[in-house]
This record gives sequence, structure tokens and C-alpha cells, in this order.
Amino acid sequence: MTELRKRVIGVVTVLDGWAVQSFGYARQLPLGKPECVVENLDRWGADEILVLAIDRSRRNLGPDLATLARLATLNLGTPLIYGGGIRSAAEGVAVVQAGADRVCVDALLRDDLPAALNLAGQLGAQAVIAALPLSLDAGELRWRDYRREADTPLHPDVIAAVAGGQFSEALLIDWRHEGRPGGFDPGLLSAFPVQTDRLILFGGLSETEQIATALAHPAVTAVGVGNFLNYREHAVQSFKSGLGGLPVRPPRHPADPRSCPSPS
Repeated sequence: MTELRKRVIGVVTVLDGWAVQSFGYARQLPLGKPECVVENLDRWGADEILVLAIDRSRRNLGPDLATLARLATLNLGTPLIYGGGIRSAAEGVAVVQAGADRVCVDALLRDDLPAALNLAGQLGAQAVIAALPLSLDAGELRWRDYRREADTPLHPDVIAAVAGGQFSEALLIDWRHEGRPGGFDPGLLSAFPVQTDRLILFGGLSETEQIATALAHPAVTAVGVGNFLNYREHAVQSFKSGLGGLPVRPPRHPADPRSCPSPS
């Protein structure tokens, strides 16, 4: 039996408590209630669901526990990851207590790396993902700080923590091409200094061939797909059906009717 080592993660971007289509994290279009989008991804066979609340850190609001409370009522069969506004180890623990299976931290890595490591120590490294919004400028890898709209080099201590397995995985976000069809820059993966098999790619991944190429890379364990799962019904199944030969979970074709409408 083939070991299922590669995953397709459905990414739901949340702003002010509503699911949105996001373009470079600078422009958003409304989709509707996050619970409807999440429920569809759960039914259609996403391997994990990542809910990213993109306004929480910018506004220093803390995690969106209200959205998590609503999602907890869905009795999801798909593991749920949450990212957004986590400012301390205690808040990360509260997110898991609210129903998330794993947490994703970004600003905390920059503001208080010891707190992020403490969180991984409390929950276990397998429960914490390091989110890294990246770009390439003149061939140099740059780390985006959304709150200040500034780019800096990746901090050596963050690189060391990822390389040392102190987080389960690193989420490499091509923030410039997020929401742009086919836009993911493979140079980000090539330039990333840690090439262990714990990398997730996200941002501009929209085509089956593109996703298959990404998942075939030995360092990549998963891809995140956001906007492009909202353009048509059963998009998860369509993507997975085109990934023949890769060790991914087969697509799910549920017979039960949808309780939530497909986003449009």
C-alpha cells in the first residue's frame, strides 16, 4: 500500500469574520460565511483546511476565537489549522482548545521567537507550522512583515528552528502572487535555505500540472490552494484526479447534498 505523504490543503482567508477571495493580501472580494466554505472543503476531500484570519495581527486583535467557535459546531472530519493574531504561547493553546488541530504562526516568529518555540513545546512540534511570507528581490529571499509593509532577510534563528524540526512544517507563502492564477514563483522554493521534507507551498498555485510538479519535489509535503477552490464545484476532486502517481489521498465524491452553497 502506498504511503500517503503528500497533501492538498484548502486555504480559507478570513477578514472581519467573513471568508474572502484575496489577491496579494491587498485586495479582497467577499465569499460569505467561513463555515460554509470550510464545510464544502471538508465534504469534498481536502486533506487539511487552513483558516487564515489576515486582519488579526495587523489590528492586534488576538486570534479569531468567534470564527473558531462557529467552525467547532460543524463536526469536521478534516483536520483544521488556524493562523492569525496569535501573540503568545497562551493564545496558541487557546486556539487548539477552541477546536483547531494545529496552529500557524507568522508575526509571533518575528516578535517573540522564544514564545513560538514555547508554544511548540507545549503542543508538540507537530502542532505548530511556521508561516513565512516570502519574495525574491534581485535573487535575495525576503521575509514580508505585513504590519509594517516591510521586507527583511530571514532571521538566522528562524531558519535554525525550521531546520532543527522545532516546527512541524514551514509554510512558504508567495505573497506577491497570492490569488494570481499560475503565479507561484518556484524560485522561492529553490532559494529557501532549508530543504528538508517539511515544506508547504502556497500562493498562486492554481493548475493541476503546477501542483503536481510542486508535490513531486522531495522537500514539499503539501500545497495550499485558496481562491482557486472557489471558482467551481468539487475543485478539490478535480485537482486530485489529475495527480495520478503521487502519494495523495484519493478524491472524495460525496453523495449527500451540500448544506451550504458553493461560493461564487
